[in-house]
Amino acid sequence: MTAYATEPAVRPDGDRPAAHAAPVVTGIGVTAPNGLGTETWWAAVLRGESGIGPVTRFDATRYPAKLAGEIRDFEPEKHVPSRLLPQTDHMTRLALAAADEALADAGVDPARLPEYAAGVVTAASAGGFEFGQRELQALWSKGGQYVSAYQSFAWFYAVNTGQISIRHGLRGPSGVLVTEQAGGLDAVAQARRRIRRGVRLLVTGGVDSALCPWGWAAHLAGGELTSVTDPARAYLPFSADASGHVAGEGGALLVLEDADAAAARGARVYGTVAGCAATFDPPPGSGGAPRLRDAAELALRDAGVSPAEVDVVFADAAGRRAADRAEAEAVAGLFGAGGVPVTAPKTMTGRLAAGGAALDLAAALLSLRDQVIPPTAHVTDVAPDCPVDLVTAPRRPDTPLRTALVLARGRGGFNSAAVVRAPA
Repeated sequence: MTAYATEPAVRPDGDRPAAHAAPVVTGIGVTAPNGLGTETWWAAVLRGESGIGPVTRFDATRYPAKLAGEIRDFEPEKHVPSRLLPQTDHMTRLALAAADEALADAGVDPARLPEYAAGVVTAASAGGFEFGQRELQALWSKGGQYVSAYQSFAWFYAVNTGQISIRHGLRGPSGVLVTEQAGGLDAVAQARRRIRRGVRLLVTGGVDSALCPWGWAAHLAGGELTSVTDPARAYLPFSADASGHVAGEGGALLVLEDADAAAARGARVYGTVAGCAATFDPPPGSGGAPRLRDAAELALRDAGVSPAEVDVVFADAAGRRAADRAEAEAVAGLFGAGGVPVTAPKTMTGRLAAGGAALDLAAALLSLRDQVIPPTAHVTDVAPDCPVDLVTAPRRPDTPLRTALVLARGRGGFNSAAVVRAPA
């Protein structure tokens, strides 16, 4: 499949499109295994605190994978009205909490916006498992009406976004993207397109959760979970000891806003979403090369920046030897061996499906704000065949952090990349 940029990088006459300034991020909301709330999570990340541990949501002792990045201290009644609790599941409650925080952080009162000026574009991929399991349990225990898996997932994703829209009166464009780990970036890219076409504000990103027996069966069927039981040695991307990843839950939602509208109301800006792109890998067995590097190059071109201007890369960090090697080769091919700092703070949360890349995007924006690169936890030695400058302790570079590249790969061949830049 041909690679494509989510916005036209160059017009046929060679001029870049000049219709709108790059949309800006004015709010961040986070629910993560190592911290609820943006600042709590970010402080834990900079301390290198991991939220990975033994599964407690259900009995995982009979399964080969026994670790997860669980959100253990979430109290849904503090974030979700009591009347909505029976209608929602864990993933939706996490998403509602993240949306509340993001809008409050942005200082936005949706009721004061013009009608249809704001909407919701999010990503999801695995959260429907918990909803589907609940439907099946009702069928088994009560003889309830059968609902197909497809119907359950489709309805669930729509409800997840719809609950955010209804709660905050966001009647503008809405949608859900399903591209697994790449989904968080793809949702932001779609929101960016909407804003460039005239929408004023969108809540976007991804929150996911599938830590239930049915979801766990799907994770195991993918063959990518580690069976290591030591949380400090389980998820080691770019290491010779890499054995797979740990599944987690949570993610981040962002308030993406038209730059002029944000400036007019005096909003605090974390940064701009300067470039986005996506590619799709060729079919397995076809002999074609992975397309992650193409996605990165297209995103940089879309942002109008060169590789030399990138100060840090937030890696997809699959935690599998072949996939890590392929990503390291893509990064080294673009920046040179060890040519740019690379980090993977998701080693403290596990891979969060659709929430993972959105959380990395939040980390990238906070890195630019605080001028610090967060660490990759637990990895002590980088494999010789992964020629990357992996950041394993918080690093404050000698030169200002201005530009970050975020990479993501979703199961099935999805590749996405986004470039964020510090406010001018």
